[in-house]
Amino acid sequence: MKGPHPGGRPVNEQAGAALLEAARALVAEHGYDKVSMQMIADHAGVGRQTAYRRWPSKADLVLNAFLNYSRQMNVIEPGPVVPMVERFLSQIFADINAVHGRAIRSLIAAAQDDAEFKESFDKQFVKPRDLILLRILRHGVEQGEIPESANLNLVIDAIHGAFWYRLLLGRRLTTRYARELAAYAIHGVHAAA
Repeated sequence: MKGPHPGGRPVNEQAGAALLEAARALVAEHGYDKVSMQMIADHAGVGRQTAYRRWPSKADLVLNAFLNYSRQMNVIEPGPVVPMVERFLSQIFADINAVHGRAIRSLIAAAQDDAEFKESFDKQFVKPRDLILLRILRHGVEQGEIPESANLNLVIDAIHGAFWYRLLLGRRLTTRYARELAAYAIHGVHAAA
């Protein structure tokens, strides 16, 4: 068993942090498809096997580097449904903006051509957000703010489709857009129901 590094942190923890930072920097600069596991390991100053011991594939490492906040999203406190959706979107937008929109666009593009990466991207980024939004919308139904007949999956698609479209076109994801999209989507449910 390895002892602590002179800096006080275990060596493998430092290697992991260096690999995550290297993945973020290289993908932000070159795009997902132009970066290899060897490049990431070299940039981090560790061996490639060190990377593979922690992450079984480049897809897993890169997604962990960019999207690990998907597991750490704050619990959305119950309340009126429009502000709940707005807070949810504002947090997603802040996270995406913090990790370079261009790099996230590169990951989305890579998911179109790489089946393994697409599966990981869907599992680690898309589905967790779908489930959080579904819980918010079900809360809205329980509170009588959304009709019981509403197609909640369609609402989720509309909300995600709107902000993915904006992201892919390189337009800013702002708190104002979060507020407007939340209101438009929830009020639109009543028109469609």
